[in-house]
Amino acid sequence: MPVLVRLARRLPPAYGAFARGATALALAVALMSGLAGGVTSAGAARPLRLVAFGDSLTAGYMLPDADAFPVRLQAALKKQGRDVEVVNAGVSGDTSADGLARLDWSLGEGADAVILELGANDMLRGLDPKMTEANLAKMLEALQAKHVKVLLVGMRAPPSMGPEYQQSFAAIYPALAKRYDVPLYPFFLEGVIGDRKLHLADQLHPTGEGVGVIVKRILPDVDKLLDGVPAKS
Repeated sequence: MPVLVRLARRLPPAYGAFARGATALALAVALMSGLAGGVTSAGAARPLRLVAFGDSLTAGYMLPDADAFPVRLQAALKKQGRDVEVVNAGVSGDTSADGLARLDWSLGEGADAVILELGANDMLRGLDPKMTEANLAKMLEALQAKHVKVLLVGMRAPPSMGPEYQQSFAAIYPALAKRYDVPLYPFFLEGVIGDRKLHLADQLHPTGEGVGVIVKRILPDVDKLLDGVPAKS
């Protein structure tokens, strides 16, 4: 209910006629403004829609909303003068299989580009790298079928997983980038991993300061991705 209508109902009867007149005037002005805005925006380019699709690293696990990766990235892009909406499609705990299962409905309509950041939870669970690669491949195929530009983001296994697993897991992302001819940002946590002050107490997830480091490092790659997306009207 419009604010002025609610206000009119709370006023004494003596003010009823005045309030109704004010409400009618306000609604007329709002309607005309809306119509004028529609005419103006109809010919203007809409913001590019960049979907950050991933797990807790994307979602902003245990961080204030303002410190989540998509929010910080959007702010950095706008500071450069880019008209971009960065959608937070990160879900904590998601494996590559979980991401594949929700890809279509998470993207919705009108996604122009996607940052694909998945695989960390596969690695932490010791899942077969071949399964992770297969799931990511299906997502890349689905996105390319929709003509959506993709920046693939890599992940690395720690030494504790053993050298064989480390090598197999590390090979997933360059192989996919080459096979599907998509740009690769090799390691999402580059510049953060190993620095305790940039991690939460779990030593897995970045702090707000850590997210700032990630955004600064990945920004040139995101710029290149968006340069390949035509403006939408």
